[in-house]
Amino acid sequence: MIGSLAWAGGILAVALGGTAARQMGYVDNDTLTRVVIGMNGLMIAWFGNRMPKAFVPSILARRVHRVGGWSLVLSGLLYAGFWAFAPFQIAVIGGCAAVLAGMAVTIGYCLVLRAKAKTA
Repeated sequence: MIGSLAWAGGILAVALGGTAARQMGYVDNDTLTRVVIGMNGLMIAWFGNRMPKAFVPSILARRVHRVGGWSLVLSGLLYAGFWAFAPFQIAVIGGCAAVLAGMAVTIGYCLVLRAKAKTA
């Protein structure tokens, strides 16, 4: 919980500090938008990194946490990378596609494990 609140506070601090810097003319609106939205991707990657470390009693749940963690880390880093380097339209489409692909991998893996458990 503390880490999540720290991320929320960090994103708010960067957004408010960036807004002040934009009003003083140090950064433009484009850069500020990219930094704040890109931080969301880094937050997704951080949550993905923590996911396999959470204790769950079931071996199947640990497998899901491992695959889900990897998919969140990779999709979060892709999201942040799109917002750092790609044009806006591509960043929106590519970033959303990366996160959706990460979710699809995790949900797909859950469904595969469920099907295997039902047949066993």
